[in-house]
Amino acid sequence: MPLLALRMTSPTVLIDINPADDMAGITHTGHGLRIGARTRQADALHDPFVARHLPILGEALGHVGHYQTRARGTVGGSIALGEPAAEQPAVAVALGASIELRSTRGTRQVPAREFYLAPYATARAEDEVVIAIHFPAWPAASRAVFQEVARRRGDFALVGLVMLLDVQDTRVERAGIAWFGMGPTPVAATTAEQALTGATIADIDPRELAQLALAQVEPPEDLHASAHYRRTVAARIFERRFRTLTEKVAA
Repeated sequence: MPLLALRMTSPTVLIDINPADDMAGITHTGHGLRIGARTRQADALHDPFVARHLPILGEALGHVGHYQTRARGTVGGSIALGEPAAEQPAVAVALGASIELRSTRGTRQVPAREFYLAPYATARAEDEVVIAIHFPAWPAASRAVFQEVARRRGDFALVGLVMLLDVQDTRVERAGIAWFGMGPTPVAATTAEQALTGATIADIDPRELAQLALAQVEPPEDLHASAHYRRTVAARIFERRFRTLTEKVAA
């Protein structure tokens, strides 16, 4: 529907997937959450499993469009579309989710970090449909940050950050960081993730880490913001939110 509204496509056939019950619902698998692609964003936003096991997704969903958008839009629809400035694909990338695809040939799962190839282009084959998104479990004590900068609430993000840290005592055991609105796809900040993993919080310089997090990013230049603006804002957001996150860990 977004592509139709943007006049980017004009299909000759539309298929109603609303009756596909196996594509809806949220279940706890023991290893994380399986969210059916047809699950409405509003339902996921208020789901108790999401609130308990995946609160960062709930926070991100609160920034998606407007009430009407979330009431009709689906989690799988946003994941499948591949909008570079959308919240849900970035959360999937940061958390290390996988996308379940199905065709007459069978079912397969593609890591979210390999799913997005270019704006609105994904690893989904023409005969495949997104069935569900599998979000792995993170430790309950993990700390998470979600922030986006947009011209108005409900607009696509000019700059967006998703960051999760699994910290045991003062050591970072695992990190997941993704940018959105900062490139042609959601961008995983793997250099910063690697620098964080195994490091002690007290030994991390937030300013240097912010630059590492931006090392793989090539912000776009458009009518809404310059690349310089995006990079500058992103660095400030990262540094401030990382300091806040680690203060919470220390506390």
